[in-house]
Amino acid sequence: MDKTAPTLPTAPMQRGHKTSRKFTSFAIMFILCAASVTMVLPFIWMVMTSFDWGARLNIPFPPSFWPEDPSLRTYRAALTNVDLIRYILNSFVVAIGVIVISLFSALLSGYALSKIRFRGAGLVLVLALSTMMIPFEMTMIPQYMLFNQIHLLDTYWVFFLPALNYAFGTFLCKQFIDGLPGELREAALIDGASEYGIFPRIYLPLCMPIFATMVILQFLGVWNELIWPLLALNNPDKYTIQLGLAMFNYNNGSRQMPSIIMAATCISLIPVLVLYMFLQKYIVESIATTGIKQ
Repeated sequence: MDKTAPTLPTAPMQRGHKTSRKFTSFAIMFILCAASVTMVLPFIWMVMTSFDWGARLNIPFPPSFWPEDPSLRTYRAALTNVDLIRYILNSFVVAIGVIVISLFSALLSGYALSKIRFRGAGLVLVLALSTMMIPFEMTMIPQYMLFNQIHLLDTYWVFFLPALNYAFGTFLCKQFIDGLPGELREAALIDGASEYGIFPRIYLPLCMPIFATMVILQFLGVWNELIWPLLALNNPDKYTIQLGLAMFNYNNGSRQMPSIIMAATCISLIPVLVLYMFLQKYIVESIATTGIKQ
């Protein structure tokens, strides 16, 4: 019986496939570059406007990407108009407390749900994740009334106690720890180690990528939060940075001084950018490895 030889693609077909792949790659790169420029341009405009002393009364239109009257007086005015340093330090205190409490809760619960087999683990995870579907606006008033009853309003405990329930962090930690070898725990148990020693000595050093990811996520969440601090804090000495920026607009009334507000906003972004620069490599690593099974 004669066997028909496989038909090889002809040269024109190969050239067509290469052309199609090049066009697809070019289209993807074009879309990504256009999206990147769209996202970066407003930030560049904000930074340039923050140095424009002439824009303290009115922002020039059409928007200019170079200050007409370059000056550092806008930053000097931003630092003297409101106590930005105090608000930044207050936000650091809140962010550090929330990060420590939420990461402690998420790492331990994620490890337990991933490596310790107990009855009802799946139900616990489902219940924890179901809390993420409830908007904060629905629980805001009951939470305010609860803290008012226990006399914790106008304290930073209104941020620290809710951090114990970090369902998204629990899910991230479980997914990440699922990809770590379970044999490490079994070997440690054979050597006589307890669960209290296995996690901090063996698994915690391996969780640095997801640790860094949760740090930046929680830091951004605390740093950008406005509604809950506005409800829970009454003492101006305890205001966070977003409340400070909001009061900057309010205190100036109709004379909002746009370029000075831009300068204050740029100052408030410095800690976020510095933190992201230090944790960037861990964040990329955690995104690449989370969910990869053993």
